[in-house]
Amino acid sequence: MIEVRDLRVAFGTGVARRDVVKGVSFAVAKGETLGIVGESGCGKSTVLRSLAGLDRHWEGGIAFDGRPVGRERARDELALAQMVFQDPYGSIHPRHRIGRVLAEPIRAMGRGPGWDRVGPALTQVGLPAGFAERFPHELSGGQRQRVAIARALMLEPPILLLDEPTSALDVSVQAEVLNVLADLRDERELTCVLVSHDLAVIAHMCDRALVMRDGVFVDELTRDDLRAGRTHADYSRTLVEASLL
Repeated sequence: MIEVRDLRVAFGTGVARRDVVKGVSFAVAKGETLGIVGESGCGKSTVLRSLAGLDRHWEGGIAFDGRPVGRERARDELALAQMVFQDPYGSIHPRHRIGRVLAEPIRAMGRGPGWDRVGPALTQVGLPAGFAERFPHELSGGQRQRVAIARALMLEPPILLLDEPTSALDVSVQAEVLNVLADLRDERELTCVLVSHDLAVIAHMCDRALVMRDGVFVDELTRDDLRAGRTHADYSRTLVEASLL
């Protein structure tokens, strides 16, 4: 479902140029959840933003379901992969009611007003349909992130991109949001890429994980590796040891 070849991302020019992603390649099968784990600044979120079409600085090749996509994308190409961001406070317009937030992707893609799909979208993430009349500040962080998940699924994308979807939430609600994501993934047969620095989240959600350091992948871990704490590179071992502290 996802194929990435020699992806490179750099910012700045001349002496100010910074290579953030340095020629990474990977593939994700239909229905698979791939994790990308690494410390802050390693380039993992930049990979995700390139897949989503939010970052247009990339070079290399990206294909969805065998269809190459470029830096500039048509509406139907943008609809193939939707993203859930890290911060549920900053990713939702504070002055729009939840109903408008959810209907906006439908309208933006020219698929109608979208109001008829708001109630079912809220219900599928475990929120009452009446929340459509509320403003974001009237919801908790976990509820807001559920709204963000519902919004990402409004266009029924086959690919869901998750950028640290629980790191801004209290520990008490992280598991609830992860369970909602897992249920929706299985129900819709979604292909997912999950970026996180939390190995416990990666182990809970992912079929396998790529370990990223300084713009390149240094290790690949299976689900059994993740659950057993087994690694194949010194840096991966350091991450596992740090997660146990």
